[in-house]
Amino acid sequence: MARQLDEQIAGRFPVGRRLRVLDVGMGQGTQALRLARAGHKVTGVEQDPTMVAAARQALAAEPEGVRERVRLVEGDGRDTGVHFLPGSFDVVLCHGVLMYVEDPDALLAGLARMLAPGGLLSLLVRNADALAMRPGLAGDWVTALGAFDSTMYANRLGLDVRADRLDTLTSTLAGIGAPLHAWYGVRVFTDQAADGPVVPEQRGELQTLLAAEERAGRTEPYRRVAALLHLCGVRG
Repeated sequence: MARQLDEQIAGRFPVGRRLRVLDVGMGQGTQALRLARAGHKVTGVEQDPTMVAAARQALAAEPEGVRERVRLVEGDGRDTGVHFLPGSFDVVLCHGVLMYVEDPDALLAGLARMLAPGGLLSLLVRNADALAMRPGLAGDWVTALGAFDSTMYANRLGLDVRADRLDTLTSTLAGIGAPLHAWYGVRVFTDQAADGPVVPEQRGELQTLLAAEERAGRTEPYRRVAALLHLCGVRG
């Protein structure tokens, strides 16, 4: 997904421009820190105290120049209007958040308002049109059959959460003034992989795996059945 995001940023903004980035639901700060290392000014919003602590710890290990470019705000992503003025950011990230929000429309509208004209909105969501893939490939036929007509699922943490359909989000983005510009599939081949283990880099397998995932994520029909969707909207 980082490669996809970098592709969209490079295609939209001049090379070398220092962007104002808002990362809503930043988690432990993986993308926020990566973009800060690239020279961008990043504001991260997170309400989970455990994640905030992890992000602060990770930030403390960074060089001073990176630390100076990152601001952490403890709060709910639905309250961006309380903390920031409209049009304050060039890029807004909301990755892995919508599945925990029962009604995402208000959140998305608020995020779009944070974007300056021409700004980029990056969303990572669970793909409701492929909910039957994981249980089906695992041989859980009862769950697979139920997934065809549902947008609810149990995630790997055991929580009941919600998925989004591409067509629905496309309409929503158009309605909030940040129409869909590009979209990708994420975790096409690797959704069945166990959490934690990493393919040994020394054998070159990791880079080959990433190349296959990246190719599938932008190629029909593979991206349609990805576990996650990465959608990029542009503020008009």
